[in-house]
Amino acid sequence: MQKQEIIISQHLEESLEKAIFSHPHDRLFVLTDETTYQTCWPVISKFKSVEDAEHIIIRPTDTYKTLETLATVWTELSKRGGTRHSLMINLGGGMVTDLGGFAASTFKRGILYINIPTTLLAMVDAAVGGKTGINFNGLKNEIGAFAPATSVLLNTEFLKSLDYKNICSGYAEMLKHGLISTEEHWTELMAFDLDEINYEALQNMVGKSVTIKESIVKQDPYEQSVRKALNLGHTVGHAFESLALAEGRTILHGYAVAWGLICELYLSCLRESFPKDKLRHTATFIKTYYGTFAFDCRKYEDLYQFMTHDKKNSAGEINFTLLGDIGDIRINRTAGKEEIFNMLDFYRETMGC
Repeated sequence: MQKQEIIISQHLEESLEKAIFSHPHDRLFVLTDETTYQTCWPVISKFKSVEDAEHIIIRPTDTYKTLETLATVWTELSKRGGTRHSLMINLGGGMVTDLGGFAASTFKRGILYINIPTTLLAMVDAAVGGKTGINFNGLKNEIGAFAPATSVLLNTEFLKSLDYKNICSGYAEMLKHGLISTEEHWTELMAFDLDEINYEALQNMVGKSVTIKESIVKQDPYEQSVRKALNLGHTVGHAFESLALAEGRTILHGYAVAWGLICELYLSCLRESFPKDKLRHTATFIKTYYGTFAFDCRKYEDLYQFMTHDKKNSAGEINFTLLGDIGDIRINRTAGKEEIFNMLDFYRETMGC
């Protein structure tokens, strides 16, 4: 997998010009959704480097991270004269960088692309690491490819216009990075006040978070071993997302991951002796800032079935990433149906649903 350049940019115009200039191209495209076209495109629209760019605008939210939207992007690239030598900029959140990256990596068997993530979630997770894809057949990120952007430009100025829920959504992935790294970083994250955001401190923590993910991806780009650490909270989190999608109550990805962390840290306590006080501390933080995803025991079977479709599974067993302690990663752990139902009982009791 090709190297991905991560740029924590203080001067976005200069950084973008350099990134574009580094990749000679015949046509330049900018992909946004309707929301980021209105709120984020004006930030870069006056940059000389993008004055000749062609715009492709798609519908917002994960609901439209579909094959139909992907086909729309392919069609627009083709209609507007895109070739194998074209370059695309994905300006937006995780939905735009996931779908845009997949569109770029498959159009004409692959064109180069640059990510400019505009949400906290995209900055610390979706836009970094090379995973691209779409939802399919009711399942999260079911179709996709490892195809990294040539450059990822991170500028936290975009976060000042981001709503509270989307800040929290991205922060959940940062919390996951803290859990799989060091107790010092986890403690720093747990002490942060999401109700009174210090953007300077947040930018510093974003840098740490991206460094953690980048280091893991560099060691294992195709998720054969240590990269599975990044799946902590995601086996259950993706099941929550799929259930919410099926019921027409779409939830933000980071919220699902946060709730998934509670479940998988509980399994970590049972199976790997993860400290109970750290589970309680983390669960309290998540309940305070994320509320709860409510469901009753009649939904356990549905959630279990969604987990059986998880891409990480092997030999018919549901695969989890668990922890023995902060930073003590245990990959390729499995759990049976009874344990998973007990885990869901714990979640509902802890979260009061």
